[in-house]
Amino acid sequence: MIRSMFTAISSLNLQQKYLDVVSNNLANANTMGFKASRVLSQDQFSQMMSPGSAPTATQGGVNPTQIGLGVNLGYISANFTQGVLQSTGRNMDLGVQGDGFFIYGNQNRRYSREGSMSLDMEGNLVNSASGLRTQGWMAASGVIDTDLPVDDINIVTDKTLAQATANVILGGNLSSTTAAAGTNVISMGVYDSLGALQTASITFTRGSSAAPVLPTNTWNWAVTSSPTGASGAGTVTFDAGGQVTGSTVGAGTPVTILGSAGSAVLKPIIDFTKLTQLASANSATVTSQDGLPAGNVTDVYISPNDGIISLMYSNGMSEQVGQVALARFNNPSGLMKGEDTSFLAGLNSGDAQIGAASTGGRGSIAASYLEASNVDMAQEFTNMILAQRGFQASSRVITTSDEILQELVNLKR
Repeated sequence: MIRSMFTAISSLNLQQKYLDVVSNNLANANTMGFKASRVLSQDQFSQMMSPGSAPTATQGGVNPTQIGLGVNLGYISANFTQGVLQSTGRNMDLGVQGDGFFIYGNQNRRYSREGSMSLDMEGNLVNSASGLRTQGWMAASGVIDTDLPVDDINIVTDKTLAQATANVILGGNLSSTTAAAGTNVISMGVYDSLGALQTASITFTRGSSAAPVLPTNTWNWAVTSSPTGASGAGTVTFDAGGQVTGSTVGAGTPVTILGSAGSAVLKPIIDFTKLTQLASANSATVTSQDGLPAGNVTDVYISPNDGIISLMYSNGMSEQVGQVALARFNNPSGLMKGEDTSFLAGLNSGDAQIGAASTGGRGSIAASYLEASNVDMAQEFTNMILAQRGFQASSRVITTSDEILQELVNLKR
């Protein structure tokens, strides 16, 4: 009778732990990035009543006789199935689609599926809830080297950026009715390396050195400015249909335009291929140029899939400044749970395999999404009933054993 009581007590202890796990799962049903845990039980030692015997020439074998001594907790492990990605509309909310964890903290690293991030007062990218710094790579000269060790991501947002003009495209028409030696002057605005606007003029003169007084399909062009500081010249030739056949002189050669004090000399390349020579009015003009004035940072953008961080400027420019890293483990179930919905590397998890998203078996990053808890409430309520009924059954075993012991004591009467 005593054996049955201790066996039932072991079951009571297990069902209490089972209920504790179910309770924790249900408590975190709405916790972003939470991974539910599951309980596996194992039976304990069995008392050998008879070892049995092997068969002989005249008699069959006898099976062993054993009585179990109860149940034991096998293990509790996290369930790393994918949670639902919920849209938040906030670009710094990140979720992982597939395997992988965000990395927080340079020392005593934490790994988490919860990717609600923000910038602190020093410009560090941190987890919004815990304040732990997000790990990744910073760009050097616009290049992100993901082979380097990860470090804190620090983003400077009080900066400006300009882009010097490298290419100018002309369009429109140079009238075929223009007399020999006739001219057409157009203005050209370009930006230097400091974002200052510089102006120059392009003068087109019809004719060639071989026939300066006769209308031809060749035009000389020259770049000038006031005050003097711009130079560049060449020719552009049209076919009988009025289309450019080639800039026979100066094609692809940069012109020179002086910039503002402290800036580099501008050397844009002018594209004449979209000009025409038709019997209509002169309309040649600059249709586009790729320079931009100085602009301020207006937004920090994290791109989906790869987690590259870019600064967006008011002038339309963008600049890559860093990239969020992900880590994966050979055995995620070997991780140890920490605070703030995070995990710690365990003895049996293996080392963190850190790299860029969408590489090496690591999942992709979903920007503007957070991963919801993967708790299945229907399954947890079922587990709750199983734990309750298991506890009740073991309690009845103790009650029954007590009643039998009471009968045994009453034999003395």
